Amino acid sequence: MSNYTKATNFTAKDSLSTGDPGKLIKGSEIDAEYSAIATAITSKADTASPTFTGTPSAPTASAATNSTQIATTAFVQTTKTAILEAIYPVGSVYTNATNSTNPATLLGFGTWSAFGAGRVAIGDGGGFTAGATGGSADAIVVSHTHTFSGTTDDPGNHTHNTHGPYGGGGNPGGSLNTSNPGGQNYATTAAGAHTHTVSGTTASAGSSGTNANLQPYVVVYMWRRTA
Repeated sequence: MSNYTKATNFTAKDSLSTGDPGKLIKGSEIDAEYSAIATAITSKADTASPTFTGTPSAPTASAATNSTQIATTAFVQTTKTAILEAIYPVGSVYTNATNSTNPATLLGFGTWSAFGAGRVAIGDGGGFTAGATGGSADAIVVSHTHTFSGTTDDPGNHTHNTHGPYGGGGNPGGSLNTSNPGGQNYATTAAGAHTHTVSGTTASAGSSGTNANLQPYVVVYMWRRTA
């Protein structure tokens, strides 16, 4: 009942001597006291499921408090920031597909710098070290052709022999007499020395030009937390 001002100073009245007219309590004083008490009672919130009005305040719990204590807006903000900092520790990369605003503004903490402009990310290991860069966006040697040429070995001069004579008195128009292997020999014309050369060019393949050798990609905003 400490949130109202008493209409009557009863302590002062008690200090008066008996018979002092000021010691008497008037009906109006009793009415004023009753009204003040009634007002104080009705202005108090219920202990079970109270409904507050205005802007009530409460003590702010310390970080990581886990109890039925009321959580103030200050506690909620502190907890939210702690969770986000756990998700994005120093060295983390933040990406956003549409918003280029620095994460320090969006998330409310940390120091961030733009990261990986014009590059895609690749996992550490397999010959790659975190933080290293490499590769090229320009396909200078992708479009290309292959040429070929060659020459066969020289087979040299050679002949082919058959045995005669032909039937009919040596008439070359007659049939071959196979019963007389000792007869006249006939030879084909020598083939002569010769070579075979082949050469040509395959069709062009590939595609040249800036960004022609990049894998399918999508562009996003990337930031790295530095502090």
